[in-house]
Amino acid sequence: MRRTARTRHGVAAVLLTVAITGSLLTACDSGGGKGGSAESEPPQGQHQQGGGRTPAGPEGPVLAVKIDNVSAARPQTGLDQADLVYAEQVEGGLSRLMAVFATKLPAVIGPVRSARESDLELLGQFHDPTLAFSGAQHKLLPLIDKAPLNPEPPDKNSSAYFRDNGKAAPHNLYLRPQKLMGTAPGAAALTTGFHFGAAPSGGTPVTSRTVRFPSARFTFTWSEQLHRWLVAMDGTPTVTADGKQVAPATVVVQYVRVRESQFHDVLGNYSPYSQTVGSGKAQVLRDGRVFDADWKRPSAPEGTRFTTADGKPVNFAQGQVWVVLAAE
Repeated sequence: MRRTARTRHGVAAVLLTVAITGSLLTACDSGGGKGGSAESEPPQGQHQQGGGRTPAGPEGPVLAVKIDNVSAARPQTGLDQADLVYAEQVEGGLSRLMAVFATKLPAVIGPVRSARESDLELLGQFHDPTLAFSGAQHKLLPLIDKAPLNPEPPDKNSSAYFRDNGKAAPHNLYLRPQKLMGTAPGAAALTTGFHFGAAPSGGTPVTSRTVRFPSARFTFTWSEQLHRWLVAMDGTPTVTADGKQVAPATVVVQYVRVRESQFHDVLGNYSPYSQTVGSGKAQVLRDGRVFDADWKRPSAPEGTRFTTADGKPVNFAQGQVWVVLAAE
């Protein structure tokens, strides 16, 4: 039986410390696939303004989905409807996405892939989030089960997942999110600490920004017509399986410590750990301009605050947000 939120949160700090320093092997992969998604505009809800943990939305916690991001997994499904997308580095310098859904649930999301140790720290900012993932290395699974989140891999809820023969395994595992949650929880569940509102003063005009990982790259190109940033990954425009352009209103390049974990997969590839608790520099892209910012997240249960040099919050534009966790 699932523990209550009160009990789970009572051990959150200890478990998150274990997740950061504990002894695990890199998570293994088993997912991938495609499917149709419900039509919608990018989510627009006003997100949490404070930095600490608050109660989940009226219908429950957010849904976080680990999404495959190699070329064989594209185009993805449902990515345009996420409220928040994190881009993180994985083995071999490749990238993987974590899409967070609160205001809307598409019919299908994917391809779904495996969890990593650093996901526990990243998801600590949300109140008892549901994590959909294809699996994990067996030594990581106990930490996932004890963390302050609700894990939902296929072996726990097989009816929520399916494989699509249009893609080869492991890039063909897809999620029907309504089988896990029923309804979207609402914007109040997005306890990220982000501020939304009018743009800060200043900034520098920019038409395009590229962020590089060792074996992957993200390019965001400003569209005056859409008033959004058009996403391209590894040089290819990012569209969903049903042809929708992925176009966030705000892009954050957050410079974090990416350290080498002491654990690795069977091929000897070490899993990068993107450290999202702490402080550092960032760039915020909105309205065709880039703003220099500082970021701070004192502990895992808190959200991340982005501020100007004088300590004022950097407001994001309403709509989907992408956060690229780049090496400092």
